[in-house]
Formats: sequence, structure tokens, C-alpha cells
Amino acid sequence: MRLFGAALAALVSLSAPLAAQEVTLKAITSFAEKTFYSRGFEAFIDKVNAEGKGQVQINYIGGPKAMPPFEVGNALKGGVVDIANVTGAFYTNVIPEADAWKLTERPMAELRRNGGFDYMAKLYDQKMNAIMLARHIDNNPFHLYLNKPISSADLTGLKLRITPVYRDFFQAQGATVVQTAPGEVYTALERGVVDGYGWPITGVFDLGWHEKTKYRVDPGFYSAEVSVLINKASWNKLNDRQKKIISDASAWLEAQSSEVTKENEADIARQKAAGIQVISLGDDFRRKAVAEGWAGIIKQSPEHGPKLKEFFAK
Repeated sequence: MRLFGAALAALVSLSAPLAAQEVTLKAITSFAEKTFYSRGFEAFIDKVNAEGKGQVQINYIGGPKAMPPFEVGNALKGGVVDIANVTGAFYTNVIPEADAWKLTERPMAELRRNGGFDYMAKLYDQKMNAIMLARHIDNNPFHLYLNKPISSADLTGLKLRITPVYRDFFQAQGATVVQTAPGEVYTALERGVVDGYGWPITGVFDLGWHEKTKYRVDPGFYSAEVSVLINKASWNKLNDRQKKIISDASAWLEAQSSEVTKENEADIARQKAAGIQVISLGDDFRRKAVAEGWAGIIKQSPEHGPKLKEFFAK
């Protein structure tokens, strides 16, 4: 009996830590909390935390007030955070090829089938120590917004706020560009530091930019990309059950991307009601954007850029 009691005590001491082995992952978003580009991520966190009780939880530390957006890529790579909601435009210093996401003309489901996703996944593994879990913003065109009118694609004399998304295109059209985080755009417009900015069709109202915006240039070009990434080492520490909880929530989140089109339509109507006028430059404007976008990516990554174009472009 003494031997049985000792064996039972040993078994309990071994099994108790295993039963209580809940893992907490630290998460950050590169966009302001509760705005359009963070809301999907926040729903993902809620889903993981609800279904992962006792297994895995996500500690959401916030957005740009917690960490500048252009630092998120390196923070994820180094394991300072475990999970990030971020766009490739904010970490081209880590993986230049991430800028190619904006040029996808095929849905993510097709890229997962045709090898495009796997090709990019290897680059994330090698260069960023990261795994892409889900792209939840797609079919969300970028536009040029201005506080003064133009009549052609010639942007000479204009000072425009950019991220790497627009740099090649806007510079090729003659603009002077200024890179800032989203949180600095309102003040830059207010003080006349810039005459306009690049941004997708949605989210202008979240940040109050409509107050300083008079024109939107159509047609839209590229497609915004916001994705959820996880640090590879953090992922590898999870057990199979924990990974499944996160993978299932990721698949659910990516499936919600079809709802983006409804948001686009709602914001187009809202911009019209707010008095933002449309300047139509024709499809040649979009074609120039696409050509300059691929030229920039291939220049930055001559080894991988042409291959990505084969996968991503139609």
C-alpha cells in the first residue's frame, strides 16, 4: 500500500502541471484599436479566448500606443510579441517581398492551391521567423485622397503621405513623398505638411481624415492586405490541441474577408455624404499603378519578385 501511495502521489505530481498547462500569447495590432483594420483581429482574439480556455489564451496589449506600427515586424521576428495584426507594408525592412501582397489578383483560397501562399510562407520562415495564419483584409482597393484637385495622373508638385505601398507609383508620377504612421496623418494634413495621402477605400472616418479630405481619385488600385502572423518559435511551443484552436479561428477569420466588400460600399456612400468629391482618371491610372508596383518589387527582390508575379498576377 505504501508503494501504491507513493506511485499515486508521483503520478499526480506529474499530471497536475500538464493539466494546468494553459499558454498565454502576447498580441499586438499595428492599427488603432477598434478601427476597421483591427476589428477582425479583435474578433479572432475573442474566439480563441472563448474556445481555448484552459489551453491557450491571447493577451491583447493594444495598438500603436503600445508599439509604433513600423516596429511590429521586428518585434514579431524577435519574439517580443507572439502574434501580430499587421500589413506587409509595415515590415518591408524585414521581408521586402511582403509588399507583393498588395498586387494579388487571385483570392487567398486560390493562392493556397496554386503554390503562391507556400512560396511566400518559405520567405516568412527564412526572413521573419514567422507564420502567416490568415489574411483577413482583401478586395479592399487603395485610393489617392487629396485636399486640392488634379486633372491627370501627373502628381508633380504634390506632397503625399505614403507607406511603402505607394512609394514607387507616386514617385513615378512626380510626387514628393513623406512616410508616416497612420496616427500622424491628420496632423500632417492640418499643418499642410502633405497635400494628400494614400489609403484604402475604408477607414478614413475611423481616423477623422474626412475632415481634411476634399477629393478621392478613382479608380482604386492594388488591394489592401492585413494579416495575422505568429512567431514561429511561439507556434512550435504549442501542443496539437492549442494549434488546432488557433488554426480553426484563423480559418474562420480568413473566411470573413468576403464581408470587406460590404464595408467598401458603405464607406463609398459615406464619403459621398461627407462631401468628398470624386476625380476619375480612368483605368490607365490603375494600370500605371500595377506596372510601377511590380517594377518596384522586382527591383527590391530580383530573385523572388518575378516568381511572385507568376503566382499573384492574372
